Amino acid sequence: MGFKCGIVGLPNVGKSTIFSALTANQVDASNYPFCTIEPNIGIVKVFDERLLNLAKLINPEKIIYTTMEFVDIAGLVKGASKGEGLGNQFLSNIRNVDAIAHIVRCFEDRDIVHVEGDVDPVRDIKIINLELILADLDTVSKKLDRTERLLKKGEKSIKLEYEILSKLKDSLDNEIPARYTKINSDSEEEVAIFKSLNLLTAKPILYVANVDENSLSGNHFTEQLINFVKNEDSKIILISGKIENELSSLSDDERKAFMDDLKMEISGLDRMIKEGYDLLGLITFITAGKPEVRGWTITQNTKAPQAAGKIHSDFERGFIRAEVISYDDYIKAKSEHKAKELGYLRLEGKDYIIKDGDIVHFRFNV
Repeated sequence: MGFKCGIVGLPNVGKSTIFSALTANQVDASNYPFCTIEPNIGIVKVFDERLLNLAKLINPEKIIYTTMEFVDIAGLVKGASKGEGLGNQFLSNIRNVDAIAHIVRCFEDRDIVHVEGDVDPVRDIKIINLELILADLDTVSKKLDRTERLLKKGEKSIKLEYEILSKLKDSLDNEIPARYTKINSDSEEEVAIFKSLNLLTAKPILYVANVDENSLSGNHFTEQLINFVKNEDSKIILISGKIENELSSLSDDERKAFMDDLKMEISGLDRMIKEGYDLLGLITFITAGKPEVRGWTITQNTKAPQAAGKIHSDFERGFIRAEVISYDDYIKAKSEHKAKELGYLRLEGKDYIIKDGDIVHFRFNV
């Protein structure tokens, strides 16, 4: 699995339309609020041209791409953190994702009613952010009360947790998302405490501006969005839900011709995946042989034994070494045998950090 991305936004901003296009999994995208009640889930393959190029050389029985899971979470409204709309149900769904794709409406259409009455991307972002902050504030405040009582009883072991919760409460009280609260990243204990809270505003955000088909390069709404979030540690992409929907129904040849006409180099899906990977610090390593050529997703700075564990826990437990060829070297050599002859294959130990595009064969013994 690549990663799980939750799609959030106000009602009628185009979430379900984009989800349907990205996953080619048709969902009810009717023109009324709350058309999405239970979260729709779509698992899509992460296309990687490197796998295709390797397959041309190896002629495997199959190609297996890594995957990405999209979770279409129903539209939030003001007061969601207090249970308004279908609030708490949706907020709990967001806790289970790795990153958030915040769909922001950046198009005018009299036939599609905006829940707030008009189009204003900055206001919409503020509404969603505030609801997530209020939900986190409720979580943190309750835990802070509990730790404070335990500290008064002499439970010194939770002093660090109390300090972190206090920092978070100060941030959230000032409407600052949890991801901007300073945590000592060198302290495994601090990081573990922070992660255990599973706060909504700790998750990285990708802003997706949903534009009309004439505004793929931007419009005055997207300018407002870009200016508003320019100081955030987040990413922005522009997508036309309408165009992506049309692309999803075309054959590969028709799709390419349509994208060429629009001067689109890559689809919205591919851009969301690329930016999502960058946002979460993800990379892909490859296993390649006659049975299959396959991509595996790991985080940057993952060592070889832990990468092996992505394939099977026995590989990590009995790790001996990794036989590694970089993708570029493999393509130059045109075969594993030739890569060995040319000295491109390296034997790496347990401290080796896997690189993006590494083609790896793990040796293990259990």
